[in-house]
Amino acid sequence: ARAHGAMALDGVCLDLHDPEELEAQCRQAAEMGFDGKTLIHPKQVEPANRIFSPTESQVETSKEIIKAHTEALAEGKNVAVVQGKLVENLHVENAKRILAMNGAIKVRSAA
Repeated sequence: ARAHGAMALDGVCLDLHDPEELEAQCRQAAEMGFDGKTLIHPKQVEPANRIFSPTESQVETSKEIIKAHTEALAEGKNVAVVQGKLVENLHVENAKRILAMNGAIKVRSAA
């Protein structure tokens, strides 16, 4: 889905009376790279939002990745190192996605 510009959403958790199951499914989906989860009840919104929202650490690391990569490109390099890890274009694209999601969440939260 993401390769075609669409969000990848995990399927529905049908058990409305087991919040631990919903959270486990959300965590697993987030670890697998899904952007969110399809929800069928208002009480599922908070846990899903909490689990799929970028953490402050992810936001800060994303900013570092973009900055380091931009500086590397200015020096004629195609890669950079952030926190001891190699950073390439695919990491920059993921960092931009994280920052965009974080920005969208802040806008929605302010409304």
